Amino acid sequence: MARFAPQSLDLDGKVILVTGATGSFGRRFVETVLSRFKPRKLIVYSRDELKQHEMQIDLSERFGPQAMAAMRFFLGDVRDRERLTLALRGVDIVVHAAALKQVPAAEYNPSECIHTNVLGAENVVWACLTNRVRQVVALSTDKACNPVNLYGATKLASDKTFVAANNLAGDIGTRFSVVRYGNVAGSRGSVAPLFQRLIARGASELPITDPRMTRFLITLDQGVDFVLSSLEMMRGGEIFVPKIPSARIVDLAAAMAPGLPQKVIGIRPGEKLHEMMISADDARSTADLGDRYAIEPAFVEYARTPFSAAHPVVAEDFSYASDSNDEWLSGQALLDLVSEPPAGRRRRATD
Repeated sequence: MARFAPQSLDLDGKVILVTGATGSFGRRFVETVLSRFKPRKLIVYSRDELKQHEMQIDLSERFGPQAMAAMRFFLGDVRDRERLTLALRGVDIVVHAAALKQVPAAEYNPSECIHTNVLGAENVVWACLTNRVRQVVALSTDKACNPVNLYGATKLASDKTFVAANNLAGDIGTRFSVVRYGNVAGSRGSVAPLFQRLIARGASELPITDPRMTRFLITLDQGVDFVLSSLEMMRGGEIFVPKIPSARIVDLAAAMAPGLPQKVIGIRPGEKLHEMMISADDARSTADLGDRYAIEPAFVEYARTPFSAAHPVVAEDFSYASDSNDEWLSGQALLDLVSEPPAGRRRRATD
């Protein structure tokens, strides 16, 4: 069974909406749901009509008319509260993946990042409460823990917004949770596709921002399974953090292009040497669930059994950072991780 795969999740007959569904995660999530379940409706909510058109064609060719009968494609932006509220009528489950994610772009365009990542999160919460959505899972990032860049700061604000939303639900009963994981190997904007392009063009060297740099790595399929399994076990207010391996960027470059020189170009604005997903300050409220951690909410004014009632709490001085991780990738294991095909380019086993 795949890592983080849900055990007994049943999405048959459910109405599911995914914000940012034309992105790397959103597309793979939609593909996975169509291949495993029979939702009553599966709604793609994003603002790019071309990507929606291309996604519709690809899904139709791969899954056929019967599966496509459940698909809905809504043009809209999470900045638009009225459009969100309209799109969420009758929805059971929301997966919020829409965000501006490029660190340098966020540093240069802070107001745009804030409008999408912070105010957009508030709009999602408001629209979900208005429509009495049952479950909401919001995607976060390792950069939200002890943020040093604007992107991380906006995602931290988003995380706080979704966690606190549980206290606003009252008799509506909507439950909100957050998933936080590291860099998705091979996704748009990650370093692996950059290295692949440079190698294909015959580059004489690969750029390395800093030889000490480490990152958490997760595959797109693992990320989707982690969201689905977190949806299965969520109680509301927790931030789920997967136990995933770390890698040194210099090891990734060496695995992808053995013998090719590496050139240190300097760290980018807002970039960290190492990533952290759980800080020591969060340790006192973090439960160890085996394959993941759950950071429990600080304020609970709704019915909720804490995970710590049945699972151990981590040590007080615990932190979860990419440079002090217990699991590391190198060599062939790294190559296997970054070779996963992007969303929209896979074929089912029956194809």
